[in-house]
Amino acid sequence: MLIGGAPCLDFANTSSGRGTTLLQEHLRSYDLLLTWSEHAGLIARAERRRLARLATQRPRAAARVLRRALALREAIHAIGAALARDARPPAAALAVVNCEFATAMAQARLRPADGGFTLDWAAVPAALDSVLRPLVRSAAELLLAPLHARVKQCPGHGCGWIFLDLTKNGNRRWCEMEVCGTRNKIRRYRERRRKLNHGGSKKEDHR
Repeated sequence: MLIGGAPCLDFANTSSGRGTTLLQEHLRSYDLLLTWSEHAGLIARAERRRLARLATQRPRAAARVLRRALALREAIHAIGAALARDARPPAAALAVVNCEFATAMAQARLRPADGGFTLDWAAVPAALDSVLRPLVRSAAELLLAPLHARVKQCPGHGCGWIFLDLTKNGNRRWCEMEVCGTRNKIRRYRERRRKLNHGGSKKEDHR
């Protein structure tokens, strides 16, 4: 599900229920990382297949890249959560992003495009960690843009997903109103019913 408003935030949301018994890991393998990246439009199908074949030949290296990816994801999530609270991002999380950023930029190239220039890795041979490059670039672009002030964290129970609030009035609260917003309404309704029923029971006891 892509609700973050930026690729790096969508990536940060590939784990659910942090800090609760509802924790779910959606990137359990390098192949799932590739599948998600294609789904998010960060790599083409041909690139996914090429990297999948390379991962089959080098499973240990693919596992190391997956660990780096998960560390990057958690760092982005920690930074996003801090921004949502208007707090200083954790130094350790920023260090992880900076490390991956330096690695990615060492492979980046400028090339002419549409009367100007663009930054990409088109001329660089495919590598297992190339799947991390667009994610790091997205994180850097988000932190450098004024939009980072619009980063929010869903308050839904067991959610905590990060997203960009691009609404005109900046009043978006939930990752998805149909999911966390609706669950919250149901929870509040049940709580009100419980209190009413509990109050009614007390009145009966005093008769």
